[in-house]
Amino acid sequence: MSDSPAPLAAPENEQVLLQRAYALAGQTLEELAATFFLPVPADLRRDKGWIGTLIEWHLGASAGSKAEQDFAHLGIELKTIPVDSRGQPLETTFVCVAPLTGNTGVSWQHCHLRHKLSRVLWVPVEGERSLPLKQRRIGTPLLWSPTPEEEEQLRADWEELMEMIVLGDVDKITARHGQYLQIRPKAANRKALTEGIGAQGQPIMTLPRGFYLKKTFTGPLLARHFLL
Repeated sequence: MSDSPAPLAAPENEQVLLQRAYALAGQTLEELAATFFLPVPADLRRDKGWIGTLIEWHLGASAGSKAEQDFAHLGIELKTIPVDSRGQPLETTFVCVAPLTGNTGVSWQHCHLRHKLSRVLWVPVEGERSLPLKQRRIGTPLLWSPTPEEEEQLRADWEELMEMIVLGDVDKITARHGQYLQIRPKAANRKALTEGIGAQGQPIMTLPRGFYLKKTFTGPLLARHFLL
């Protein structure tokens, strides 16, 4: 690995980022991995973030695991999205960690989720499990900002979910809450607990949660832009 090429430098502007993303379209994951002399895992069970990291390297993303946009200097977040042969998303899309404490006075206008989704570079990737990982191809990228209607949909869900957190109902939240946005546990295992607020306002220990976009949101989004 010491002789592997370094990830690309951060793109200077939006146009350079888009050029890099379009250059990946049609290539297989094996071809992209070969650029950095990386082996392709047999599957993603132990390497869930492998595809995202590979594409970050090719595009010059700089955020890594930091809680900021992947291209913070451009105000752009990168989201890879596995799709089926019809271009429909195969799973929900993780956006960011859901804050379980310190939410008094936080508004949609200033929340981290809205910041993350203000400008997103979507990169579709073939994701059907019947297709060997190394043969899966990258799709045409989409640089997207939410329309007023899309933002209103997300805001309504965010406010409903955040109200449940603030009122101490975090453990009552299920994946069915929210029409387009959901909150789900996001932890390495059941022992990875974090502080939350209980029904009586008392501190509790609970699983960390994450915000995810449902397929009911990303499916129509991709369909509109790619005329599916």
